[in-house]
Order: sequence, then C-alpha cells, then structure tokens
Amino acid sequence: MCTWTGSRPRRARDAEGERSTRGGEGAGKSGGKKSAFDRQPEGKIRRSQLITTYGPGAMVDLVDDAVLVWGLDQWRFDARTESIEEQRLRDRLAPRLHRHGVNLAQQGYFRSPPDGNDQQPLWSRAVKATVFPRWMVCQNPHCRRLLRSDLLSRKRERYVHDCVKGGSVCVPVRFVAACPAGHLDEFPWVWFVHGSARDGGRCAAPALRLEEGSTGDFSGVMVTCACGLHRPLADAKAQAKMMPPCRGKRPWLGSMGDEPGCDQRAELMVRSASNSYFSVTESALSIPDEGSKLHDAVGDHWKILGNATAATLGAFRTIPDVGAAIEPWSDAAVLEAIEQTKSGQMPPREEIRRAEFGRLAGAEVLAPGDLPAPEGETFFARRLPAEKFKPALPAGVAGVTLAYKLREVRVQLGFTRFSPIPRDLKGEAGALDGEVKLALLGLATDWLPAAEILGEGIFVQLDEAAVRAWERRPEVLAWEQELAAGHATWARSSGQGGMDFPGARFFLLHSLAHLLITQLSLECGYAASAIRERVYCDAKSSDKPMAAILLSTGTPGTEGTLGGLVEQGDRIGHHLRQAVDLGALCSNDPVCAQHSPKGDLSERYFDGAACYACLFIAESSCEWFNRHLDRSLVVPAVGQPAARAFFGPGAFK
Repeated sequence: MCTWTGSRPRRARDAEGERSTRGGEGAGKSGGKKSAFDRQPEGKIRRSQLITTYGPGAMVDLVDDAVLVWGLDQWRFDARTESIEEQRLRDRLAPRLHRHGVNLAQQGYFRSPPDGNDQQPLWSRAVKATVFPRWMVCQNPHCRRLLRSDLLSRKRERYVHDCVKGGSVCVPVRFVAACPAGHLDEFPWVWFVHGSARDGGRCAAPALRLEEGSTGDFSGVMVTCACGLHRPLADAKAQAKMMPPCRGKRPWLGSMGDEPGCDQRAELMVRSASNSYFSVTESALSIPDEGSKLHDAVGDHWKILGNATAATLGAFRTIPDVGAAIEPWSDAAVLEAIEQTKSGQMPPREEIRRAEFGRLAGAEVLAPGDLPAPEGETFFARRLPAEKFKPALPAGVAGVTLAYKLREVRVQLGFTRFSPIPRDLKGEAGALDGEVKLALLGLATDWLPAAEILGEGIFVQLDEAAVRAWERRPEVLAWEQELAAGHATWARSSGQGGMDFPGARFFLLHSLAHLLITQLSLECGYAASAIRERVYCDAKSSDKPMAAILLSTGTPGTEGTLGGLVEQGDRIGHHLRQAVDLGALCSNDPVCAQHSPKGDLSERYFDGAACYACLFIAESSCEWFNRHLDRSLVVPAVGQPAARAFFGPGAFK
C-alpha cells in the first residue's frame, strides 16, 4: 500500500501553503457536485519509505512543488490504525528515548503509517506536508528572479512570475540552510548578498537573481542584486564560518517546534542531496523469548490488563483473547507483572542481536517431516545437518540455519542531517546525544512509526575457534592496525569520535555478507537490492563472542516470500565457493587490492580492498552505508599476503 502525497483543493488550503500526504480506503464520493476533498493527489510515497527516505522532516519533490513532511503530531489516523507489537524492541528503546523526552506508551507504541487508496483518498488517514522551501526561482533565462512563493500567482497548479506575457514558470530553489543538530531553514539569500557588504549597508529594496552555470556546481552559481552586489554561492561552503548562527528552526514540528539558542552555524545544503536526511532506525526479529512471555502477554493486552486488580482479574480472564494469553500463569504472577510494567521495572532482557544469535545458532536440527511454515508462527528456523551440504562446507564455517519464517519490525527513532549516527558492533545507533544530534519526529507523541517485514533468510555461522586463530595471525594484526589508523584519521578530520573501530572480525563478516549477497542474487530469483544483511559480531575480548551473518529478504505489507532465498541453503557450500572466487579479483585490481586507508589522499578511510566493482552494494541492503569492507580479509587479493585471508588457499577441497 502507498500513502498519497497531494495538495488540498484551492479553497481548502491555508495561507501557509499547507499540503498533505493522504491515505485511506473505502471513502465514497457523493453524487452530483464534487466535494472539496475529492481532488486527486499529485504523487505517492510507499508506507515503508515513510520510516526511511521520506519520514518526518524529509524534503520531498512533487510534480509542481517541494514539500516538507510534517511531524508525527500532524499524522492522521482513524479507528483502523494499525499497531505493530514488538515488546523486546520497545523495552530496549524506551530508556534511551526517555532521555529525549519521548515516553513510549505501553500499547500502540509502534504504528504503521496511514495507508492510501488510489481512487478514494481520505483526509482521516493522512500525513500532512507543508510547502518548503518558499523561495522560488523564475525559469525565464532572461529573468532568473529569486522570489517568495507568497508573492507569486498560481496558474494550472504552477507558480508563475509575471515577467513576460502569460507568465513564466517558477520552481523551488534547490538550496536551503541546515545545521548538524537537524534544524532546517530557508537559505538567507538577502543576508548572503548584502550581509557582508563593503560599505556596511543593506539594499533598501533587494531584487535578487540566481544565475547558474551549465554544470550546476557551486562555483558556477552566482547570486546578484539589482543594487550591483553579487556573491558566488561557493562562498557559503568555502567561508562557512561567515554564515549566520542557526535560528533553531524545525518547520516539520510547526511553530512550537523551534529551538532558540542553537550553538551551531547554518550551513548550505542541497535539499535533494543524499546527506539532507539520514533516518535513524532500529530493528528486531520476532523470536520466542521464554523469560519474558508473561510480560509480553501483559503488554499485548495492556489496554485491559493495565486496569486489573486482584478483584477484577478473574473477570478479565473471561475475555477470550486476554484469558488465552495469561492462562499459564497464576493471578499473583500476572498482578506482579502488571505492577512491574507500571513502575518500569521490566525483566532483564538480552541485547537484541545477542538473543537473535543464540536463537538462530541454537535452532533445532532439521528432521524429516518438519513443517517449513507452521500456521500462526512468525519465526521458524532449522539448522541443517552436515550431510545436507553438497559440496561440503569449507573449514571455518560452523553451520547454517535456514529461517523459513522471519518477522522483522523496523522502527524510526528520528533522523540526522549531514552525517548518520554511528552504529556499534551490535547494529544499534550509538549515542543519540553525541556529536551527531538526533532530530525528533514529534513533540507530543508516545509512539513511533514502524514497518513490519515478513520474509525468510539464511544464517551462516563461522567457527569461533577458527576466527580467533585467524585474528591472532601476524598478517591480520598488522593489517588491522592500518585499518584502525584510517578510522582514527577519519575521526580526527570529521570531529566525530562516537564510533569505535569495529575490528578485523567485523570487516571479515561484513565483506563476506556482501560477497554472498551478490552471489545469491544470481541464482535465488531476488535482486541483490532485495537481500538485506544482518551482522552478528562482538569485540574479540567479549566473553560471549559472535561471528555470523543473516541474509534475509522480505516485503512490508505482504505475507512473506516464495522461498527462493531459503531454498539456496542446501547449496550454501557452492555459493560460498563462488563468492570467494568472486572476491579474488576486481576489475580495478591491482589498485583496489592494494588500497590502504592509512593516510589515504582520496579520504577513503573506512575500507581496504573494496570498491563499486567488487564489494559495494545497494545501501538499502547494507546497514553500514558500504563502510568497513575489505575482501583481502576474506580471500587472498592480488599482491596481498595469503595468510591475511580467512578462506586461504585450500579452504575449498
């Protein structure tokens, strides 16, 4: 399903130029004259994109306009609001978000974005948007005036400047101002030209023009005024310290969302650039958690059980769904769980990925007669016995688990601009109040937008003893120091010290995942961009080490997949061999194979032997933005010592 993005009818639009992302089903049209809200939308956004690329605070291009998606406070739901339950993820996120003033509810804490209907959009199920930026540039090559949208007329849904007979079309300017704290504002065009005037004065009646070269590069963009002053836009980048202080504007949160007193300076940003919006998401697989079943059952029915007492609990047990959920436990245990939930004293839970690793690595061995997909279950995985692999698994691989049924819940916590929030080894976003600031999605909401992905996957676990022996090799230790030096250089140059160096083990697992994704896509029926990685890793000093990868595929809003990926599990030995052969040679060798991030003049500080020709994949598939990759740690690369590779010569017999 999609959520539609469109404009209000002319008489229904307010003075602020408000627009909306609409959705809904079953809206009937009245006979005769059309209602003011029967107007069809201008574009559409997939619901899953509303928690990634186009969430609250994101800038979106429509056919005739550029808009900014409103915050969660302005999203509209009706009685059919879809809640997504995943108590493990909620309990993990709640303490971290509480420090930012977000208190997740006990029920309905995750919600799917409103759905849409192609023919009958409803305003009761909508995601609103507002016109942004409001500065427009005239497309007449002899005019090129910079004008505010509220000073322009509208003809056939286009902004028009009356510089010629019939008018000339105006389009939103592609430059805005932002700061690393996530604030967003109009670029100060008048100040930019006149604020540093040599005579110290300002133009009494600014009339600005934006002249762009054929390349669109900053150096070819000139802002001029009728008074004679002009300034190249490249100065906004080259002289960033001369930009005005950030005003703390958060237009996606409305007039009450501004944060005065921001200590950052405004920076020039291209609104359609990839660094204008980095969605901060967390996810978890739905796996059975024996130690928290009672608390999960209470949380799933909190709307009812939250009011239970010793006198009323018996009556609540007569409600079919509630009674079935808490049937195994006594009244005393249920009441204790209710009190613990109210006070926030939830039972201790394992870290999300550590619990998933334990469940997948410890899955039951596949036996004849096992049903591949029991009805009603969202998780079903079986470990393949050794005799199933033909050819046999190479040395260093401990085993393979096939996840016939997987349910992943993906939640958006907030977003950043200019730089993503670094993740730790367990895939969680690092400090949400560190060097890169988390921008909030709403002011007064106790829920977060989420997507439910149903699919399948292959879990490949490496042998821990083999990995530890490989980590101790002199060749690996020496190369790990060079990779760490590149990471340290990046941390110093960028001023972001919140991400620790992940270590050679992570480079190995991450690179192997990319090689396998590329190889599996050739035979499983899914494109490489449809297969997503999930890396299970921990520091070598950990007393509970992990070394595994999960490659999965799934689609939001469907019943799962067709088995094309999981069926390749029986042939994983073949795919590992092909993946290693794929990584042995790159079309950019020997340049690629001999790349070192230490003191690299090209500023590729995160990667060793990795480039677009060998290891980089679609960023929708990679959790780490194609960072921390090196195929020479997986397979011997041209000109590099063979002992550095985990799968060295003779690994496949």
